[in-house]
Amino acid sequence: MAIPTIPLRASSRKSREMCIVYGARRRPQDIWSIAMVLRPREEMATGEVAMTFTLGEKLLAGSILLGSFAAAIMPAAAQEKAIPDFSSNNVGWVALNGNGPFFEAVPNEVPPVNQDPAHPFVPNGVGKQPTYRIADLSNPNLKPWVKEAMQKDNAEVLAGKVAFTWNSSCMPGGVPGFMGSGGPNPTYFLQTPEEVWIIHSEEIRRIYMDVPHSTNLKPSWYGESVGHYEGDTLVIDTIGLNDRLPVDVYRTPHTDKLHVVERWKVVDDAKMLQVIFTVTDPDTFYQPWTGMRRYRRVGREISEDICAENNQHLFDYHIPVAEKADF
Repeated sequence: MAIPTIPLRASSRKSREMCIVYGARRRPQDIWSIAMVLRPREEMATGEVAMTFTLGEKLLAGSILLGSFAAAIMPAAAQEKAIPDFSSNNVGWVALNGNGPFFEAVPNEVPPVNQDPAHPFVPNGVGKQPTYRIADLSNPNLKPWVKEAMQKDNAEVLAGKVAFTWNSSCMPGGVPGFMGSGGPNPTYFLQTPEEVWIIHSEEIRRIYMDVPHSTNLKPSWYGESVGHYEGDTLVIDTIGLNDRLPVDVYRTPHTDKLHVVERWKVVDDAKMLQVIFTVTDPDTFYQPWTGMRRYRRVGREISEDICAENNQHLFDYHIPVAEKADF
């Protein structure tokens, strides 16, 4: 069976390239080889590059480099100005919402799409027949073409069609869909001065710190994310997203004009992590809308998840297989 590869970002940021290769397993590499995971592509040998390191190796590389960065690269002034710590002591963050992953509304802001009250959502494990998400199309922020597409999708799901969920087909979640991931698996952060990685199960986002966006971006699964710290908050700005994925668990479509700004912050005496994000797409929504997710702190060692193994029957959807790199 072909091993699917999923590109994580566009090529324009220093020509870096990264693929998740599901199903790949290998022996631990020496420190130099592992550290290559975080190096720009032009510093490596020429030719196509597809990283096949396990998640444990990536984190080992991050730990090695993080220690070096802290001691040798970060200037004294930067060390004095503390940044928010999302990653030390093996900390992970488990998303809340006992009835499944969805985006909460933020007071005084335009809300995200929510469940149709005529079709209440029933999650797994409550002693009743689980249901799929059905979008509330009375939301006045949806443009006509969006409502038409979602109305057709709702009708098909209510008639018995299996609703699309990206993680069931081993697809990346995109942005902000990445934050709609639920279940018991924690989300982890790897923080260095140049990059922040956000890891959930087999998905990895890369945020490039203190740099502007590239020009002439080719749309990709995760687009291009650049970030900076504002006091105790990590701010991430993402553009360059393709339109192959919905923005939420209600399967809301979007265009390649999608623009997402996230603000991650530790709250409640460091027991909780909160992200508030604003979504703008003038061809899809009349106004920008804002959502929120909260995560509970857990001390749990990261484990490697490989989505494609044993997923042989995926109904109407299929595991994506990249015949060539997207960038």
